[in-house]
Amino acid sequence: MLVLSRKPNQSIVISDDIIVTVIEVKGEQVRLGIRAPRDVTIHRDEVAAEIKAANKAASAPTPNGLPPLPRPKQR
Repeated sequence: MLVLSRKPNQSIVISDDIIVTVIEVKGEQVRLGIRAPRDVTIHRDEVAAEIKAANKAASAPTPNGLPPLPRPKQR
């Protein structure tokens, strides 16, 4: 893991088209701005883990061998 120190308004560049900028630091909370192409998916770690678990559960076989029914969308 690469560990970098940055101050507010300083950035790091990931490849040629992803830029992460420190927007604000308040105590233990850091606000980041991320500039990336629209086709790049960006999630917080805990959200990415939930998506991965949901995708794994959705692809798991059911006892009758049929795919599970889709869940209704929540409003």
